[in-house]
Amino acid sequence: MERLFSQGFSAKVMHETLNRSNFSRLRSGSSVNLERAMAADGRFGGHLVAGHIDGVGSIVQIRSDDWALWYTIQAGPSLLRYVVEKGSIAVDGISLTVAQTGEGTFSVSTIPHTIANTILPTRQKGDLVNLETDVIGKYVEKLLQPRTEQKGERITRQLLQRCGF
Repeated sequence: MERLFSQGFSAKVMHETLNRSNFSRLRSGSSVNLERAMAADGRFGGHLVAGHIDGVGSIVQIRSDDWALWYTIQAGPSLLRYVVEKGSIAVDGISLTVAQTGEGTFSVSTIPHTIANTILPTRQKGDLVNLETDVIGKYVEKLLQPRTEQKGERITRQLLQRCGF
């Protein structure tokens, strides 16, 4: 049962969450970032992430750029397929914009507000971080899959052009 205390709270964590996240490595007193999901009944000014963890990545570089901090994160192909430059990503529950993509990595540039108000600055090179990719790419892939599988076709430039894209 979840409990609320004056300095925090406790919550149960499902096996699914433990299998996809870095939570099994956390200890009592570890910090986690909590961010409310974007409400669907108002102006969409945020990123399209839902608060679900798709998997983990590893911080491979942290560098300062004037007043910003850049984090470069390595992740597997099953996650990186949904990571696009200027797209949305949640790192440890923090909604961010992908600033760059690389071979097996992506980078985010964080603003002073993010640095001051999240747990990201406590992360170090080599730390595992929880990742949630933009939900739109996952939906598009899923919706296109049945159509192309029925015809035995793969998604190609020619197929997309034939379908009006």
